[in-house]
Amino acid sequence: MGEIILPKRMFLWCMAVIYLTAFVSLYVQIPGLYGNEGLLPARRQLRYSGKPLLEQLQSSPTLLWLGPQLGLDTHTAIELLCLLGAALSLAATLVEALRDSVVFLCLWVLYLSMYQVGQVFLYFQWDNLLLETGFLCILVAPLTLIRGSRKVREYDGVTFWLTRWLLFRLMFASGVVKLTSRCPTWWGLTALTYHYETQCIPTPLAWFAHQMPVWWQKLSVVGTFVIEIVVPLFFFSPLRRLRLGAFYLQVLLQVLIILSGNYNFFNLLTLTLCLSLLDDQHVHFWLRRTDKTTNHNSKLWSWLCYLLELAVWSLLIFGSIICFDLQLDTKKNAISSRIAFTYHHFNHFLKTVTIPSVWIGVLSLTWEIVKAMFRCACVPGFLKRFWGTFQWTVFAAATAAMFTISLVPYTYMEYDSNARLWPGVRQVHDLVDRYQLVNSYGLFRRMTGVGGRPEVVIEGSNDGVQWTEIEFMYKPGNLSAPPPMLTPHQPRLDWQMWFAALGHHTQAPWFTSLMYRLLQGKKDVIELIQTDVTQYPFHKEPPAYLRAHRYRYWFTEPKADGSYPERWWRRVYDEEFYPTVHLGNSFLESMLNQHGLKDKLPPRTAKTTVARAMRWVRSQVRGVPSEVLIWTLIACSATFCLLKGLRNGRKYTEPKANASETANNHTETTHDGTSDHLGKSDEQQAEEEEGVNGEDSEDEVEEGETGEKGKVTDDEENEEEEGDNDEEEEREKDENLRKRKF
Repeated sequence: MGEIILPKRMFLWCMAVIYLTAFVSLYVQIPGLYGNEGLLPARRQLRYSGKPLLEQLQSSPTLLWLGPQLGLDTHTAIELLCLLGAALSLAATLVEALRDSVVFLCLWVLYLSMYQVGQVFLYFQWDNLLLETGFLCILVAPLTLIRGSRKVREYDGVTFWLTRWLLFRLMFASGVVKLTSRCPTWWGLTALTYHYETQCIPTPLAWFAHQMPVWWQKLSVVGTFVIEIVVPLFFFSPLRRLRLGAFYLQVLLQVLIILSGNYNFFNLLTLTLCLSLLDDQHVHFWLRRTDKTTNHNSKLWSWLCYLLELAVWSLLIFGSIICFDLQLDTKKNAISSRIAFTYHHFNHFLKTVTIPSVWIGVLSLTWEIVKAMFRCACVPGFLKRFWGTFQWTVFAAATAAMFTISLVPYTYMEYDSNARLWPGVRQVHDLVDRYQLVNSYGLFRRMTGVGGRPEVVIEGSNDGVQWTEIEFMYKPGNLSAPPPMLTPHQPRLDWQMWFAALGHHTQAPWFTSLMYRLLQGKKDVIELIQTDVTQYPFHKEPPAYLRAHRYRYWFTEPKADGSYPERWWRRVYDEEFYPTVHLGNSFLESMLNQHGLKDKLPPRTAKTTVARAMRWVRSQVRGVPSEVLIWTLIACSATFCLLKGLRNGRKYTEPKANASETANNHTETTHDGTSDHLGKSDEQQAEEEEGVNGEDSEDEVEEGETGEKGKVTDDEENEEEEGDNDEEEEREKDENLRKRKF
């Protein structure tokens, strides 16, 4: 694999943006979710028993234990941590020097601190993925703040390889679990005929995707299986174009998911991991820049690579046709498909490929480590070589340790392979499991809502006779309301409402807390439902009674004449989800006591300067839609970085333009036979030329740092060329003088 300097810089910038998105999205929801009067107050997760701070951190690694020592209650402390994370990630987005290992360590610790008390509202796979990727950023990012230099390190390819391994585990496991779950919709290739309308929060484009013919939906499932199960094996291919093809296929899948569903920052995070498949040469191709790396491969070798790549893609297409029995139906102008293998066949395939995929990872990582070792050995100077070798040893060992630990969750999908792991690896994994360093993944394991998407609708009343539905901002409710576009924000209450509708209300204890807070009229909880409180039907006075029913929702169909219907949804009543309750109701009180949701003592509110500052910041963002706030920050940050890049690029090109203009003028005057030395001596002109070329040399030194060690730098070559040019110019001047004399 070629140089990965630019993909690594892009990866770190994207991670700073994703951290910013995650912190801001969570911050606006903290009062309603974890506040003193929220659904699941965070203070209940921290039991101050008088134990030493170190023991408390070992039991639950979160900085919130420091709150009492700073005079802050848990609510204020978690808001402070969230704001610190948002500010730090924003700074890292704007300033490249802050995309540093120390900064990413702070971001990871801050998010982990909130994850420890986040309970069910933070127990999503993308939260685990963010923590794991965030920890890898600590290894990938440079130590700019300590060393004061962003110089390329010889072992960068080793640490950056871990992001590729994480991407492989994520995609491969997500494809495998769909078939190991034995879900009939995945095995029947009909999952997407239900997915678009049954996913948590669809987009408007999901309605149109749902109207596609069945044969196309089944063919899309085939494509999903190929991209998620087979293509990830190309991530470690020594052939560069196979990796690039795998990159574009992954990007295609993630973009289609973003367009059809609101999955917060998850797909953006997956796209960020896909950057590990690129190299500088391809990024230069995007930027329409000439790549300075020379290709020493012979034509014969290039043709052999082309033929091998063609054979691999042909085999992929042929295997897809055989495994999914793809046939062209000319009468219906469609492509029929079905799975042509059994569960036993797939299980045998999984047993066959799991351990070899681990060894492929071992060989790929070994190659990166050995290549980095030779680079360290080529560094000039004994002390630099020794220091580089020491760093290579430390980071190679850390990378190997992370890879080894990740084998435990990776092999969860195949029992026999997991049982063959060394017991010591499992023990180490158990020790670090609380820090979410490595995790198991498997998205869309089973397709829910086959008989219609279940949806809980809460109704309120002041007299128990006239009932009014309480409409949420994002989740389906109002049949005429269009689905929203809110990526990368995640409304965590709306998401949990989707999960709650899949079972009984006793499986979601927080729902009882929601009903209790709405009866109390708590504004923080109401803002989770409607950011603009005036849109809440009971904003003037809390309802006296509440109840919840479960409905079955479906997307509407186009009319017979092809026109679009007036409503997006249709629904039928299913059953009662939560009985009618009011404050003091015996059922409500028993559920609150059963789940420990009722406060015995009033919560303590901090009155320090920090607490007052937190309340002031909260007042400034209250009422602003979360997705608007997030996209404003992202757009401003991206614009700032773009303008800064254009400004730096102009500074880089101006000296080169001046140098070329000077050279052209000098050439013209030489051919005209007129001396350009009027008023200037030969030494002064040489000094000017050296000044111009010197500016170019400084820029080229910065680029030269990205090359391999031990090679001749561009500056040395330029100096040699300048010396040769000076001698030629002197000879030309002497010749001109002789001609004038004669």
